[in-house]
Amino acid sequence: MSQPKGQEQTATTKAVIPVPPVPETLLKQRELYRLKRTIRKAIGQKVRKQKKIDRVESYKRAEQYQSEYKKAEKKEIRLARQARDHANFYRPPEPKLAIVVRIKGIQKVAPKPRKTLQLLRLIQLHNARFVKLNGATLEMLRIVEPLVMWGYPNLKTVRELIYKRGFAKVKGQRLPIADNAVIKANLGKYNIICIEDLIHEIFTVGPHFKEANRFLWPFKLNSPRGGFVKKRNHFIEGGDAGNREGYINEIVRRMN
Repeated sequence: MSQPKGQEQTATTKAVIPVPPVPETLLKQRELYRLKRTIRKAIGQKVRKQKKIDRVESYKRAEQYQSEYKKAEKKEIRLARQARDHANFYRPPEPKLAIVVRIKGIQKVAPKPRKTLQLLRLIQLHNARFVKLNGATLEMLRIVEPLVMWGYPNLKTVRELIYKRGFAKVKGQRLPIADNAVIKANLGKYNIICIEDLIHEIFTVGPHFKEANRFLWPFKLNSPRGGFVKKRNHFIEGGDAGNREGYINEIVRRMN
C-alpha cells in the first residue's frame, strides 16, 4: 500500500534534521573541569604522601624526646644520690622556664603593673603564659607579683596545657591546634613541624622559644577546683600570689 504524499514528505524531513552541535563554550567548560579535576587529584596525592612522611617523622621525634626526658630524669637522680653518698648536697640547675597565671582583675591597679601585665600578654583574669626566666622577666614578675602567681612547670603540666588549652595565633586570629599542619605552616622554618616539637621547644627553652611562645595564644584557664586560699596574700604567707616554685603544677592542673 502506498502512503499518502504528505506523510512521505514528513518522514523524509524528520530523517534529514541534523543533530545540533555542542556549543563551544560548553566544550571549553568540560575541558577546564577535567583539567581542574586532574590537578586536584595530583595535589591531593602529593599532600597525602607528605602527611604520611610527616606523621612518621613526628613519631620518631616523639620517641627521641621521650628518651631525652628519661635520661635527664635519671641523671638528676644519679647526681643527687652521689652527693648524698658523699655527705654532700646536690643543687639542681636554675630553672629556665616559668608559667605565670593572672589571679586579679584591673580594679585599683597602678599604671606600671597594668602595663607590665600587657607586656606579659596577661590581659584577662586567669590567663596563663610561659615565660623564659632571665633578669628582665624576673624584674617584671617582681612588679606584678601581687597580681599573679607563678612557678616552675614540669613536663606533664606543659604537655597537658598545650594539648587541652593550646590555641594558635595566626594573623591575629585564635585558631585551635587541631592538626600538625597549622604548626608546620607557621613554625616549619624553625624545624618545628608537630605538637611534640612545640612542647619540646617550650619545655627545654630552646633556641626558638620566643617564636614558639609567640605562636601560642595565652591560655584561658578556669577557676581552680576547690577555689583559692587568699589571693591578697603571698604564697609564703599562706595565700596564693607570688612565686610558688614547683607547687604551681598542682593548682594549674586544678584550673585546666
